[in-house]
Amino acid sequence: MSSTVSPKSGSTAEAAAVSQAIVDDLQPLVEMLQHQHGSVGDFTPLHERPLFGTTLFLARCTLEMRFGTFRAFVFQDLINKAYIIALAHGDIVRAPELYTRLHSSCVTSETLRGCDCDCVQQLEGAIKLIAEKGNGILFYLMQEGRGVGYVAKARDRMLVQASLDQISTFQAYKCMGLRKDHRGYDNISHICHLLGIRASFVVLTNNPDKIAALEAQGLKVARTESLEFEPSPFNLAYLSSKASSGHVLARPSATLVKRALAPEPVVPFRPHTLPAAPRFIYSASYFLPMKPVDDEIILTGEQFKDLFRVNSVERYMAGEKPLVTGYQLIRDHRFIVRIHSANLTDFRRRQPDDPIGDLLTTPYWFRVHVYYDIVTTQEFVVLTYGSPRIYDVPVVRVQSESLFNRFPLRSMDNRDKFKKSVQHIVHYGVGAILLLYFDGRGAGFGAHAVDRMMTERGLTLSSDESYRKLGVVYDSRDYDACMTLLRHHVPNEKIQMVMNSPTSLVRKKEYASALAHHHIDVHKWIFLDEDSVAE
Repeated sequence: MSSTVSPKSGSTAEAAAVSQAIVDDLQPLVEMLQHQHGSVGDFTPLHERPLFGTTLFLARCTLEMRFGTFRAFVFQDLINKAYIIALAHGDIVRAPELYTRLHSSCVTSETLRGCDCDCVQQLEGAIKLIAEKGNGILFYLMQEGRGVGYVAKARDRMLVQASLDQISTFQAYKCMGLRKDHRGYDNISHICHLLGIRASFVVLTNNPDKIAALEAQGLKVARTESLEFEPSPFNLAYLSSKASSGHVLARPSATLVKRALAPEPVVPFRPHTLPAAPRFIYSASYFLPMKPVDDEIILTGEQFKDLFRVNSVERYMAGEKPLVTGYQLIRDHRFIVRIHSANLTDFRRRQPDDPIGDLLTTPYWFRVHVYYDIVTTQEFVVLTYGSPRIYDVPVVRVQSESLFNRFPLRSMDNRDKFKKSVQHIVHYGVGAILLLYFDGRGAGFGAHAVDRMMTERGLTLSSDESYRKLGVVYDSRDYDACMTLLRHHVPNEKIQMVMNSPTSLVRKKEYASALAHHHIDVHKWIFLDEDSVAE
């Protein structure tokens, strides 16, 4: 006769007790390894790099904004390697309530002056409001295109423009097999732990999904405040699609603004490699409406003639509040018309049917070409203006990206150089800009942020010294890759190259070598710092 022995409840309790004893014994080790609440602050030791969850602290530095002083705490996710910048203003530890925004990156509006979305308005509007309220924090997340990256975002824009705005951005995502939103916000609770934040949030957003994401992490939301701006002809379709997908937006349905389409047909294509450089996958091409520089509007001779057919340009230049401050005939029978935007905005409200008001929404149309590099896994962006003819000498600029310069800083040196480069290109009529994402002269944004932290604390006297201590060379940007892509879009052998200064050219030996290797003859050097031209 056999018998079955039932498990004893005591054996389970005994195993649990042993397990707990092990945990108790290891608790000092766990506490030593685990960074506590508030481990990151204004005086975190330079050698400390607190970590919580998958979020690693990299650096802290000060940013002087147009609206006040902010502290930038730079973090990186160890899984997807994305950076997160926490822009703090005032007392974020003891304040009972913090004005807060979760902001996803948008290179086209924040760096390239694109006006086909409202991202840069929301970014600068939130920073301004946080400064006014006294205490707050903005989380800047590298989640381009609602988390799908710039390649997919650019293909979305290409499809939407090819359809003449008959499909929305969300429908384009669905066609590509994507969800409408691929963003994640788990790093926010990690950062709040490391920064010691316990406050309730007043969230500056039109998106209910962000509120749900914060509350799902156990973060307290006191209320929301909307950030909404008047639509433009170039972002009306985008904002209307956001409103129909659940965003709290009232203006798209109420505005009298009319949608504007791309200036030329856009033909979508499948991604394919460049024959001369298979490492680059040509992924998308579309038109970007770029905000004009210094209120300079570019018109063709025919456009100028039509606009001032009834009323002469001189009439709009007269009076105490002139709408036009000057005009100039430039190459290829085009005109620069300089407007007074404030006076013209006021005039348009009073006389909306006068066509002069259209100058307020006349952009520079650049064509965007997006490549995926299988070697670096980076995205390369080339902007082209006009169509080069055999006798043209296109104006070319290699523009290095800087994440901090996406913010409304008091010193806008990097943005000013981009604006000057754009001016040189549109004045000439033909040219190209290659955008390099490699912040910190190719060493990456993390190295740049640490460099800023070291120099700010007086531990180094210059970026060169910081880079030597970090073990980073002066310039690690891939200029050969740059020239390969530029050669594809600027087939002419002669170009006008825009550089910061003669000194920067001398230090960048790899730059000159890449030009020679790709048989690019620089007919003119345009130096931005001296605002001069050298043959």
